[in-house]
Amino acid sequence: MEPIAIIGVGCRFPGAKNPEAFWQLLCNGEDAITEVPADRWDVDALYDPTPGSRGKMNTRWGGFLEQVDQFDAHFFGIAPREAVYIDPQQRLLLEVAWEALENAGQVIEQLARTNTGVFIGIGNYDYGRMIAKRDLSQLNAYIGTGNALSIAANRLSYLFDFRGPSMAIDTACSSSLVAVHLACQSLRYGESNLCLTGGVNLILSPEATIAYSHARMIAPDGRCKTFDAKANGYVRGEGCGIIVLKRLSDALRDNDTILAVIRGSAINQDGLSNGLTAPNGPSQEAVIRQALTNAEVAPSQIGYVELHGTGTSLGDPIEARALGTVLATGRPPGSRCAVGSVKTN
Repeated sequence: MEPIAIIGVGCRFPGAKNPEAFWQLLCNGEDAITEVPADRWDVDALYDPTPGSRGKMNTRWGGFLEQVDQFDAHFFGIAPREAVYIDPQQRLLLEVAWEALENAGQVIEQLARTNTGVFIGIGNYDYGRMIAKRDLSQLNAYIGTGNALSIAANRLSYLFDFRGPSMAIDTACSSSLVAVHLACQSLRYGESNLCLTGGVNLILSPEATIAYSHARMIAPDGRCKTFDAKANGYVRGEGCGIIVLKRLSDALRDNDTILAVIRGSAINQDGLSNGLTAPNGPSQEAVIRQALTNAEVAPSQIGYVELHGTGTSLGDPIEARALGTVLATGRPPGSRCAVGSVKTN
């Protein structure tokens, strides 16, 4: 299986406006969780510490980006009258994709009309929900394209004149990783010669947080305590991350800076488990084994794993057990594998 090179990266995360700042945040062990900003919703009106209170959420916390309402429409050749109706997630993708391509040393104008693919993980549509509450007489054509999830990827292809595959992927928490998997496949199959892939999420309205609170998914204290006996849920967060991918052989030929190499990946589904959202240990074991097989890497060679780490009493033990079962295969006594989860930041 042809290895895939990561040659560029761009990101916006809570407390970090670029990859360097994000790395420093992690090195410093900083906590980027804050109370819900006043420009999102009135948290005092919607907060109730009692779980399951009707129409209320039992958390005041989240990981939020700053200035998500700001956008240089002129820079991207978009008319201001259209930009105001474009989901800020689409606008953020444009900015971070541009930064990722610059980081990769790509001349954007030279990528026009090339087989450059775009694979974006996205599932939230808060902005469209907010606009839908307006008087029907205020709706217009820009609202349709500005809030369709498919357009999140297609707008990148359109504005940069990319001719490769372009698609939005929604598989909930795994959306961005599945997007990366599909981008790697596209490169290996020859559909694309370069790929932009990643994901975006903004929290602009309270409905989903209320629903997740009622489902007991959200940590009331705003702390995702992954692998902790006191784990009681995760914390919702915003962000956008884009990586630029090339076949490793092409990256070496073109003298690109190679940040990392993707040797293999795999996807599957839990199927029938204890519940629609309940994890399935054997399925997790199977997908880890398949990824290792595809990568031609032995379980004993793995030294670090970044886990999902939902910070729940159900999900964490199942994930840790599945990983331990697979990675213990052929591992010498005393050989350790570190694990972590960025959700805790």
